Amino acid sequence: MVALACAVVAVGTTTGMLSALDDRAASDEARPAPTAGSPGPDRGRVLPSGPRTSPSSAPTASASVSTKASASPSPTSEKPRPTRPRATAAHRLYRHPASQVLDWVQENPGDWRADVIRSRIADRPAAVWFADYTPATITARVRAVTSGGAAQGRVPVLVAYAVPERDCGGASQGGAPDLGAYDAWIDRFAAGLGSREVVVVLEPDAIAQSDCLSDAGRAGRFASLARAGRVLKAANPKARVYYDAGHSGWNPAAKQASLLRQAGAASAASSDGIFSNVSNFHTTSAEIAYDRQVLAALGGPSGLGAVIDTSRNGNGAPPEGEWCDPAGRKIGQAPTLDTGEPGIDAYLWVKLPGESDGCKGTPGTFSASYAYDLASS
Repeated sequence: MVALACAVVAVGTTTGMLSALDDRAASDEARPAPTAGSPGPDRGRVLPSGPRTSPSSAPTASASVSTKASASPSPTSEKPRPTRPRATAAHRLYRHPASQVLDWVQENPGDWRADVIRSRIADRPAAVWFADYTPATITARVRAVTSGGAAQGRVPVLVAYAVPERDCGGASQGGAPDLGAYDAWIDRFAAGLGSREVVVVLEPDAIAQSDCLSDAGRAGRFASLARAGRVLKAANPKARVYYDAGHSGWNPAAKQASLLRQAGAASAASSDGIFSNVSNFHTTSAEIAYDRQVLAALGGPSGLGAVIDTSRNGNGAPPEGEWCDPAGRKIGQAPTLDTGEPGIDAYLWVKLPGESDGCKGTPGTFSASYAYDLASS
């Protein structure tokens, strides 16, 4: 992603992260984890209040990501890849009961913005971020979310965000101290997945934003990501694991597919496909076209699919790569596991609408004014 996808990862501070760190009781559906903008050719990313922030629409000064955007074919210009049958019709996404937006709604029932923020953001399921490196507690915290979803027969969305040297030392820097420690953290993360269906968004920006690493460093990271997918799916065969494809304004599809292949995303043993647009603003139609291009170039099993972050893309990407709480944006399509689009497995809210990238508040914290602007546009 041209602008850092995960800029400012205030570990354990963003909504998504907060919910993951807090282990509060799970309520009706999954809540979004707070995230900042996502890197990519156009932005800088901020860690979610829960787990992480992703840069997706504008590049940040600290992000060394290519800003070359690839031309995305229209969704109708390319023959959809065959997809494996998925039992999604009866599933509903889980909303974790702990997030900054829910806290704000509960604490400000009389605020004139509360009804709009509650109905259009707080009541929607969103991802739960795990962006802090706390190996002693990660299994229990993951299990708290997955068991909450299992109790309601709903599907939680988890973001694993602890790869070493994440965000190329930018605002969302952090993660495990080294790849050995990361591999052990993933083992413990996997131990909390349970046995029911769960979606795992594996390390936003870790592949698209890998140019800052040496050749050896990139190879090591990709080997750990491939291993992570295998471990997660071995721990829970119903887990659906998706790998970082950046977004339609970042790397060309062929380049991104090559990187993804090196990281294990084309193997059924480790991957269910790719994710794009985390914390970014690119339109759903642009992402569908781009993701289909990436999947076609990636190869692998015909059942590989894509999930798209639609949390803030209702008005598309802002001009000139602006990424920090840009004005004029709006929430996008509601989260769902039934998109009606071949090869597109889900629309998810990975970045929690209303969590600041750093311009309307401290990075990763909830801004009621920003949330209201997104929900009422």
